[in-house]
Amino acid sequence: MQDEPRPDELIKAVADFLRDHIAPQITGHAAFKLRVGINALDLVTRQLTLADRSDAAELASLKDLLGVDGSLLELNSLLSERIAAGTMDLSSPGLQDHLWQTTMAKLAVDQPNYASYRRERKQN
Repeated sequence: MQDEPRPDELIKAVADFLRDHIAPQITGHAAFKLRVGINALDLVTRQLTLADRSDAAELASLKDLLGVDGSLLELNSLLSERIAAGTMDLSSPGLQDHLWQTTMAKLAVDQPNYASYRRERKQN
């Protein structure tokens, strides 16, 4: 088993190298493609560091909200079915908070620089 460096550290090191040493030397369409690649590496780094914790929190929230056990996929499907059937809506206890917390956790991985996300993080 490898202890160090962790995969997220390796990916971050590559992204930082590309951003700091290669990107300043490239222009035009190649620079755009490089920025897309760096953004993808940054996203994978965040997924590796944040996804397990946020998935666990989402699963616990879903179990509490729905009152049943299951996988994250199964419980999200069940929640979707209940919302579509009208048996759950924003007036259902805990649903609005669950949706908000889940959205914030997903934004932390997908779009942490999104202005509205940053504003909400500062307020809470």
